[in-house]
Amino acid sequence: MRTFEKSSKLDNVCYDIRGPVMDEANRMIAQGEKILKLNIGNPAPFGFRAPDAVIEKMKEMLTFTEGYSDSKGLIEARRAIVKYCRQKNMPNVTEEDVYTGNGVSELITLSMQGLLNDGDEVLVPAPDYPLWTASVTLAGGTAVHYICDEESEWYPDLEDMRSKITAKTKAIVVINPNNPTGALYPKEILQGIVDMAREHELILFADEIYDRLVMDGLEHIALASLAPDLLTVSFNGLSKSHLIAGYRCGWMCLCGDKSKAKGYVEGINLLSSMRLCSNVPAQSLIPAALEHLDETKQMLVPGGRIYEQREYITKAISEIPGLSVVKPKAAFYMFPRMDIERFQIEDDETFALDFLREKKILFTHGGGFHWEKPDHFRIVYLPEVGQLQEAATALKDFLAGYVQKKA
Repeated sequence: MRTFEKSSKLDNVCYDIRGPVMDEANRMIAQGEKILKLNIGNPAPFGFRAPDAVIEKMKEMLTFTEGYSDSKGLIEARRAIVKYCRQKNMPNVTEEDVYTGNGVSELITLSMQGLLNDGDEVLVPAPDYPLWTASVTLAGGTAVHYICDEESEWYPDLEDMRSKITAKTKAIVVINPNNPTGALYPKEILQGIVDMAREHELILFADEIYDRLVMDGLEHIALASLAPDLLTVSFNGLSKSHLIAGYRCGWMCLCGDKSKAKGYVEGINLLSSMRLCSNVPAQSLIPAALEHLDETKQMLVPGGRIYEQREYITKAISEIPGLSVVKPKAAFYMFPRMDIERFQIEDDETFALDFLREKKILFTHGGGFHWEKPDHFRIVYLPEVGQLQEAATALKDFLAGYVQKKA
């Protein structure tokens, strides 16, 4: 009997939406267990809601957005995105340089498919948002991971990055603010990356979807604003800042000098047309959403919900023997480190599985973000402080007696 196997292109893809830990969580849920999910940046289950004005606008537009739009998106949405790009000092962006998508994830995959041939290399951070590595791999390329340094606020190690550029390198991916670490990169780090890309004639891919979730009075600097003479492909959307992850409303902008990338732009246009268009009702939200940013800002200052949740969980994790964490400055993630000698951890996925089974709390292990050592895991701190207190207490109790069993 003929059987059908998965594509060999998937053999080296690590993308931890599925996997043993998630499968076990789903099995437990199916049996009636209640699981606290600290594994995915989905605001809705924790009581976050989009601004009323944004939802009302979508209701108003619903009957006018029943057909396909232009493959790049509604012109009103793209004009609003161009206006936002100008506010961020992102150069040379017109309506024709903007592509709306069913979330940023779709556009990341599209951007890699349009660029890479077999054997091409792309520099991707470690740890990373794993879709980047997966998309490079599925497009036939090779993701070469440069180190982000925990001892230096999780900033990219520029020397490590430089050492990994070869004749096959086509691009550098920068995730800022960063998922999973919550780091926010200063201008001097970004400028160093731009200088490197300029020297080696590389494309920059800037994943900036958390740019409106910055705390401590700091400012996000758009990578494209430092590179007017380079092609920077910038990604953003409403899922996180406007708390509407399920609406699938993202965009991609081609910024800077596109004169040497005409073929690539043709490829992007072709792929964009092939999927007809993105979610049109969600596109209709964009102009109103980009005029309503104050609600988000209120959550990020002292007394605001995300700020206070960050303050609590950072302190709580730091006080657990055997754990340490760099305080995040943006987004709603942190990436704590475990003392693997203390807990005799050889497999971080096993740690996450053991914790799930005993405490019914779901984390993502560091290996899910292409971090090679089994000494980290990611916490999503979207739950209210009360739930975070329960999680921190459970983690402290679990680790007090935990020694990983050998396979």
